[in-house]
Amino acid sequence: MTENIAVTKFREFLRINTEQPNPDYYGCRDFLFNYAKELGITPWGYECVDKKPFVGMTLFGTRPELPSILLYCHTDVVPTFGEFWTYPPYEAFKDEKGNIFARGAQDMKCVGIQYLEALRALKASNDNKPFVRTIHILWGPDEEIGGHDGMEKFVETDCFKQLNVGFVLDEGLASENDVYRLFYAERCVWWFKIICPGSPGHGSRFIENSAGPKLTSILQSVNNFREQQRKKLEENSDKLNLGDVTSINLSKVEGGVQTNVIPSEFVAYFDMRITPTDDFNTIEEMIKNWCKNAGKGVTYEFLQKGLCRKLTPTDSSDPWWNALTSVLKEENCKFQKEIFIGGTDARYCRGAGIPAIGFSPMINTPILLHDHNEYLNENVFLEGVRLYTKIIPRLANLEEFK
Repeated sequence: MTENIAVTKFREFLRINTEQPNPDYYGCRDFLFNYAKELGITPWGYECVDKKPFVGMTLFGTRPELPSILLYCHTDVVPTFGEFWTYPPYEAFKDEKGNIFARGAQDMKCVGIQYLEALRALKASNDNKPFVRTIHILWGPDEEIGGHDGMEKFVETDCFKQLNVGFVLDEGLASENDVYRLFYAERCVWWFKIICPGSPGHGSRFIENSAGPKLTSILQSVNNFREQQRKKLEENSDKLNLGDVTSINLSKVEGGVQTNVIPSEFVAYFDMRITPTDDFNTIEEMIKNWCKNAGKGVTYEFLQKGLCRKLTPTDSSDPWWNALTSVLKEENCKFQKEIFIGGTDARYCRGAGIPAIGFSPMINTPILLHDHNEYLNENVFLEGVRLYTKIIPRLANLEEFK
């Protein structure tokens, strides 16, 4: 049986190793340039940082003065550990059930190919008739390491501003049931370290002002807050999702030279994800108090401090939201809106004042992004292509509105 061209292109894309920290961005660019030409779309490139290319593809609308549609996909993927995979992570092996195993199968090479294959089908079915609004398909680097040399810089360029973007579709998450997930905001990433200095000495003594008790105090404060947020989610599980609360986890501790020496310093690293409805000043004041209460000289330092709290409108009066969800309703798709639990490049678009929705059309699928044996079933993938053949024209043919 001949494989669907969409599945074939998906598997070809998955075989390009764009794993951090050494992604094959130029191999990826060449593939996408050729792909665009195959579809009759003129590709273009741009680099904010040397050797970290963006790839763009543009279909001009009949009213190019109207704000455009941006279909976004990042090209990098997270590291793999091949010994834990049933099949090599860049082979794109398809088993007898149609499950395609590869890094990026869910996060998020699937979505990028779904865009293009939906456009292939649309161009064939309407004799290349243009849409009302211009569509840009954009492929960006370095999302998996924060996007600082990627989308964070790109939204500030004249190149991006000339795209005149009015609405963005970006990645979402798989759903383990039959409900599609639409992400209208995301939690802000705060990575910080707390430095606990103290008096060193022999491990047999009760040294005053030592670093250990200060670290213990910090961990107790962190765990108390963490448990408070966990209970809030647990006790309101009927109306709250993980993105609606703030999480914090200890991720690394540094300090000490040997077992019988009390160290002069411990440094604890934390990963905090703040829901955008929380007050950031209150959160930072809480961290300050943790340090103050822990003892003399305890300080904190941010490694990353996201501050974008913008929410994309999700009421029926919003034309973009209404256009997107009207398709899902017509297709009898169940869906729910959520705040994304992690960080995506959509936050940079929202920060620039552009509404963005995260949507990865994968239902009845285990969430395997960043996990061993990441896979996506070909039928789920193809259903996503079909949905985009409905969603893209609905958005791109949206008439002018105030």
